Amino acid sequence: MGKNPHFVINVRTGDRKYAGTDANVHIVLHDDAGNRSDEIRLDNFLHDDFERGQEDRFEVGDRQVSSLEKHGRVDQVEFWRDDAGLGSGWFVEKITVENRRTNRLYVFPVFRWIRPFDHYFIRHLDTSLPQDDPHAQQREKELEEKRGTYTYTQKAPGLPAQIHTLPSDEQFSSDYKWDIMKKKIQLVARSKLNHLLSGSWTTLVDIMNVYGNTFPRPRGADRWRNDLYFGLQRTSCQNPYLIELCKAIPEKFPVTHAMLEPLLEGLTIQQALDGRRLFLCDLHVLQDLSVKPGFVCCVPMSLFFLDKDDQLKPVAIQLFQTPGPDNPIFLPTDDETLWTLVKMWYNNADAVHHQSLAHLGFTHLLMEGVVICTNRQLSPSHPVFKLLAPHFLYLLAINTRGVETLISENGWVDKTVTVGKSGMFELISRGINIWRLDVHGTLPEDLKRRGLDDPKVLPCYHFRDDALLFYHAIRKYVTSYVDLYYDTPEKLAGDTEIQRWAAELVMPRDNDKGGCGLLGVPGNGSLTCTDQLVTILTSIIYTCSVSHAAANFPQYDEYGFPPNYPAMLRGQPPTNKEPRTDKDILNALPDRLTTIDMLTITTILSRKGTNSLGDFEVQYIFDPRAMAVVEEFRRDLKKIGEEIKERNTRRLVPYTDLDPAVVPNSISI
Repeated sequence: MGKNPHFVINVRTGDRKYAGTDANVHIVLHDDAGNRSDEIRLDNFLHDDFERGQEDRFEVGDRQVSSLEKHGRVDQVEFWRDDAGLGSGWFVEKITVENRRTNRLYVFPVFRWIRPFDHYFIRHLDTSLPQDDPHAQQREKELEEKRGTYTYTQKAPGLPAQIHTLPSDEQFSSDYKWDIMKKKIQLVARSKLNHLLSGSWTTLVDIMNVYGNTFPRPRGADRWRNDLYFGLQRTSCQNPYLIELCKAIPEKFPVTHAMLEPLLEGLTIQQALDGRRLFLCDLHVLQDLSVKPGFVCCVPMSLFFLDKDDQLKPVAIQLFQTPGPDNPIFLPTDDETLWTLVKMWYNNADAVHHQSLAHLGFTHLLMEGVVICTNRQLSPSHPVFKLLAPHFLYLLAINTRGVETLISENGWVDKTVTVGKSGMFELISRGINIWRLDVHGTLPEDLKRRGLDDPKVLPCYHFRDDALLFYHAIRKYVTSYVDLYYDTPEKLAGDTEIQRWAAELVMPRDNDKGGCGLLGVPGNGSLTCTDQLVTILTSIIYTCSVSHAAANFPQYDEYGFPPNYPAMLRGQPPTNKEPRTDKDILNALPDRLTTIDMLTITTILSRKGTNSLGDFEVQYIFDPRAMAVVEEFRRDLKKIGEEIKERNTRRLVPYTDLDPAVVPNSISI
C-alpha cells in the first residue's frame, strides 16, 4: 500500500470464543466534512488476519483516501464483512485510525458481533445517548438481537433471575483457565494428602498435619478458641453484614443481670444498652430451613459486649429462637470446651447464611440478572454500558460454571454444607424477597438500618470503616461520570434505553417476558432524576467489587480449619450445660474427605481472578472527559489504599481483605 501511508488502520479482534473470522473485510473512512474514502479491503498478504485476541495493522495509501479533506478529522468508520471462509463470525473490540500526515489518532470502540453484509457505522469515541445517535436503527437492531441471546430463567422456584443459556461471547477468554474440578485434583495431588482422604479425625493435631506448602496454615487455626477472634468474625471477616446495635434485649433471648454481671465490666444490662456497648446477631432467617437428612442447623442469637479496650466479646449465645430448658443461654463462664463447641455451632449457622446469602445470593446471583438486563437494554454505545461493562467481566461464566460444578445434585454444597443444595436455594429465595437495593445494597443505609452508621459506635468494625471509603469513592466516580451525559433532566427522561433498563430491573421474575425483580430500586422502574441513577449504579459497582471481595476472599482463612468456622457439623448441638471434651469437638467435625474438599474449593475461590478495581481488563471508555473521571477514581483508590494500610498499623488485628490491591473489578471467581 506504499512506503509512506497516509493512514494506518488497526483492528483488534476480541478475545472471545469464535471471535476470529476468515471473512473478507472492507472499510470506508468518513471525515467531518461529509466526505468518504474509497472502499478499502483490509487484507495483509500471506497473513491470517482477524484471529481471536489479535490486533492487525493495515496501511492505506493516498489514492484510496484522496476524497477526504487533507487535514480533516475522521469522524466515523463504516465497515462490513462477507460470509466467506469456514470461520466468518467476528467480534470486533475496536478500530483505530492514525492520520500519519496530521499525527492524529481516532478511536472507534466497537464491542460488537459483526453480521455478514451489514454495514456498521461507528463514530469517533462512540459514546452517545440513543436520542443523539444518528444510527438509531442500527442500534435498536443490535439490541433486538441481544434480547434474543440474553434471556432470563429461574434455575429453581424463587431464585433470582439467571441466564437461560450462556452466550458464547460470555465464555472465559483463552488466558483465563477456570476448571474447578481439574484444579481440585491438582491441589490434592500436589499436597500428597491421599492418605488422609478417609475416616474421621482422631485428634486436633491430625488436622494440623494437613497444612504445608499446598495448604498454608489458615489464620483461624491459631485463634479459633479465642473470644476476641469470635467477635472479630462478626466485624472483619466474610460475613460482616449481620451485627447490629442492640437497643433492647429481645424477649426471645432472656438474658439476665445475674448471667452477664461478670462480663459487663461493672455495668448493668441497661447501662450497657444506654452506652451503646451491646450488639446483637440474630439468624432468625434460618428458621425451619431444610437441612440434609441427619443434620441440624441451629437458628441462633448471640450477644456481644464492647469492652473498655474497644474490643468485641461474645457474652451470650442461644442456639435456637425459642427459649426453654433444652435451649439454654450459653455463657463464656460455662465450661470452656462447652463454650467453644457452642461457638462452633453458632458459626456453622453463620456459614450457612454466608454461603447462601452474603456470598452467592446477594452478589453472584443478584448481579447476574443485572448483567442480563444491561446487555438486553443498553447499547455498547451507551455511556452507562461502558461504565458497567468492566464490572461484569466473566460474571455469567463463573455463575454458570459454579452452579453446574458446586451446587449440582450431590455436588460440593451437598457434600460440605449442612443445609445442602435444597436448603441453600430455599434460603436464597427467602433472602431476595427481603433484600432491597436502596437499603441492603446501599452501604450507608444498611449501616443506618443496623444502628451502626455512627463511627463512634463499635469502633472495631473494620469492614464498615474501610468499605465506606470505597462506597463514597465509587459514588463520587459515578456521579461525575453520569453528570457528563445527563446535564439536563430532559436527557434522562428522553433516554429510552436507560428507562427500559430501569423498568426491567424491577420487572417481576415470574413475568412472561421476565425481569430482574429487584426490590428497592429508586424510581421503581422510572428514572426522574440523576440521583436515582447514581444510587443504582453505585450499588451495582460496589456489589460486584467490594461487597463480593469482602464475602469471598477470607474464605480459606476461615473455613480452612474446620473447628474455626465449620460449614458442616455432625450430631446434635448442646442442649444442656454439661462439661464437654475435645472428643466432643472431634465427633462434631466433618470427616477427612469433607475437610479436604473444603480446603481445596476455598483455596480456589479465595484466589483473585481479575485485575484490581479501577485497573480495567478491557477499556470501554475513550471519551477524554470520562477518562479524566476514571483517572480521578484511580487516584482516590490509591489514597484509600494508603489510608487502610495506615489504619492496619493501629489495629490489634489488621483487616487486609479490602485493600484496593486485592479488590477485583468483577465477580470472576
